[in-house]
Amino acid sequence: MNERIAIAGVGLIGGSFALALKAAGHKGEIVGIGREAERLAEAHALGIIDRGETDAAAGVRGADVVLLAVPMGAMRDVLVAIAPGLDANVVVTDAGSVKGSVVADARSVLGSLERFVPGHPIAGTERSGAGAAFAGLFQGRRVILTPTAEVDTAAVDRVGRLWARAGALVEHLDVGDHDRLLAATSHLPHMLAFGLVDALARDGDAERVFRYAAGGFRDFTRIASSDPVMWRDVCLANREALLAAMAAYRDDLEALTAEIRDADADGLLARFHRAKSARDRFCER
Repeated sequence: MNERIAIAGVGLIGGSFALALKAAGHKGEIVGIGREAERLAEAHALGIIDRGETDAAAGVRGADVVLLAVPMGAMRDVLVAIAPGLDANVVVTDAGSVKGSVVADARSVLGSLERFVPGHPIAGTERSGAGAAFAGLFQGRRVILTPTAEVDTAAVDRVGRLWARAGALVEHLDVGDHDRLLAATSHLPHMLAFGLVDALARDGDAERVFRYAAGGFRDFTRIASSDPVMWRDVCLANREALLAAMAAYRDDLEALTAEIRDADADGLLARFHRAKSARDRFCER
């Protein structure tokens, strides 16, 4: 409870992690690291961090645990920036939604993965920034840790305890399994939402299209309000698994198209029953 924690990126995820720990009684100093002093000042004013540092190496110096909560495209640069300030026994973890690229970057920059614990909280909203952070974001939500065989088990336990203290349910997955599963259940849905909204926005009758869109459209496309930079980086970092998920979905969309074209009432009804049953089971869990 007295660990000094440094968080690079005090937006929705990093900020909520800090607030959750504070709500659970964490007493150690929480240091926020970022490029813009104004954003760090906002996080400090909101009670998210105890101190802000624009010098990344200075921000991690003396920290027991470092959390990287920055966009995927910034991970390597942040690792390079913090490396000179890392103490020998510090544990470094991340909150990125792609694990293969982060592991590769950490191995390249740090030279060893012994104290690097890759992680991914399965939680979030379409909002971003320190003002969007709240202490209950991870309550009852899964956090997936994907440690490689090189990682010290004590470091894994330490990161797991912090996430549990933040209210999360901690599980472990292989790096490759994580990226494949998340491509299908998170990354692909975001691509569909972004793609649909963009296509309709470019329609010649876009004004009326959006005027008459109702709750179903709003619910389905909510995640298209997510941070564009973050999702650009996710696409590039997990492109192989995402392309495979998109190809599988494209094939199934062709089958659905054929059922509608051929007026295949039985096929459509069977598909809709399967989908409703699967989603109802998911929501019950």
